[in-house]
Amino acid sequence: MNITDNQLKAIILDKLARHTYWGGKHTSFDNLQKGIPKYLSGHAKKLGEGMIKTGLLLAKPTSYGLEVSLNPVMKKEIFEIIDKYL
Repeated sequence: MNITDNQLKAIILDKLARHTYWGGKHTSFDNLQKGIPKYLSGHAKKLGEGMIKTGLLLAKPTSYGLEVSLNPVMKKEIFEIIDKYL
């Protein structure tokens, strides 16, 4: 089964949206890879870093690691990606 970058991005965004990680509610950056096949986990990490750079995810550095949440300003774009690729 081949998963495109956009599909993997949509899977990650959908998981965060279902758990309501918007704005002030964060989860560990390492949790982005959970639930994704092992052979794609490294790629999911790179996509997560890319989504931080593009503004889809907000990053919050903490003493115990990087935390991320969905950017509420980009809510429309996030749901467009989810609807288009899932």
